[in-house]
This record gives sequence, structure tokens and C-alpha cells, in this order.
Amino acid sequence: MRILFLGDIVGRSGREAVIAAMPGLRRALAVDLAVVNGENASHGFGLAPEMARALFDAGVDIITLGNHAWDRKEIIPFIASEPKLIRPLNFPPGTPGAGSAMVSLPDGRRTLVINAMGRLYMEALDCPFRATDEILERYRLGVSVQAIVIDFHAEATSEKMAFAHSFDGRASLIVGTHTHCPTADHQILPRGTAYQTDIGMCGDYDSVIGMSKETAIARFWRKMPGERLAPAEGEASICGVFVETDDQSGLARRIEPIRRGGLLSEAMPRL
Repeated sequence: MRILFLGDIVGRSGREAVIAAMPGLRRALAVDLAVVNGENASHGFGLAPEMARALFDAGVDIITLGNHAWDRKEIIPFIASEPKLIRPLNFPPGTPGAGSAMVSLPDGRRTLVINAMGRLYMEALDCPFRATDEILERYRLGVSVQAIVIDFHAEATSEKMAFAHSFDGRASLIVGTHTHCPTADHQILPRGTAYQTDIGMCGDYDSVIGMSKETAIARFWRKMPGERLAPAEGEASICGVFVETDDQSGLARRIEPIRRGGLLSEAMPRL
């Protein structure tokens, strides 16, 4: 199976870049499953329903969220009825939406996509390790599902690495999101799970993690309330990973970074 996972979409610049590029990426890489993290897509904070629909229309199969999941209140009724939009599964019981989604391909192959959120320097949530272990106990990679993809939305690199090694061999792909800076450690772990600590953002890198430089810098200099942060609106870079898995085992054969457009160096897999 060929899987495309793009990192946090930040603002209009990132959103429009992903929508424009998605059909071509799917064709060029013969993508079976496309996943994006959309929690910063609406002006940098949250995701509006109409923006989620535009991403689905462009060819995105699943959208994951994170700590900004509820910044746009209108997403609450939408997520309750849209199974292709998922939020971290370790939110407390009773939270709207689901923490995972099953995608069935036209040829019958099935992929489980899971969204979890870290706790170091983040909100106090239920344990993401135990919550993920519980759902993975219900599925057998390469048997009941052909692939399992996990978005671990977390701040600390140590927590992301510990999470990935905990579930090595039980998932096809584990990616870190949230910090908006792509790391250079894409690899296949010893038991066969593809991993990258953070796959970066889809947004303008002439910024402070996607936000307008001037406002963000002023906050660090003055430590006083100022104007609301707003996304930078220059040319966006699209960042993510491309993974090929073995349908028999569900484990990864290949992982390569994707970086297109904007300021970052180009990286594009070849088939």
C-alpha cells in the first residue's frame, strides 16, 4: 500500500497549497491513502467544516486533529457526523467524534488510522500509550487490516520516540505532528514500523512555526499581551512523508520525506 501523510496545514497559504497539490501527488505517487493533519487549517486555529470539505474534495481520505481541535466551535456537530475527520482518541470519554477511522479501498484492503495526543507540555489528557494499546489489541496488522497509520500529535521528541518504539511492529506508520518543523530522522524501526519524529507543516516557513513573524517575535521580546497571532501568507511548503507497505505483513518497506515549494529544500520520492 502507498500512503501519503502531510503535516499540519497552517492557514490559507498551507490549505490552498495542499488542495492544489493533492490530485497531482496522488497521481504521481499512485497513492492509495492520503491523510493530513488539519488542526491549524482555519486561520491557524482549528478547522472549519467547509475547509474540511474542501480538503476531502481535493482527494484527502482522512483528516486528523490535535490540541486545537475545538477552536472552531462549528466543528463539534460536524465531527459527530463525519467519520473521515478524527480527533485524539485519548480525549475524555464523551468527547464528540472518534479517535480512529477505518478506510476501505476499492480492492477491499483496509487501513486503520489512529490519532493520539501527547501529554508532555500539552493538555492533561488520558494516557495516549494505554489508549493506543487498547485499540491495537482489537486489530491484527496484515490480517484484519492491511495497514495501520498513527498520528501522534505531541510536543516532546522524547515522548514521540518512546511512543513509536512502544508500538514498533504493531503499526505500519507512526508520524509525529504539532511542532511544525520537519525532522531528519525518517526511518524504519527494527520491527518494521516507518517513523518520523515530526513531519513538519504545510505552510509558509518565512514565519514562526507558520505564524506572522512580527507578532510572534514581539511576544518573546515583551512578554505582554498583544495582537492575535495570524498565519503567515507567503508561499507555502508542503511537508510530509510517503510510505510503501507490504500488504501481507502490514509493515513498512520504504519511507521518504516530501518537501515541495516555498523555502525548504526539495524532497520528492520516485516510484
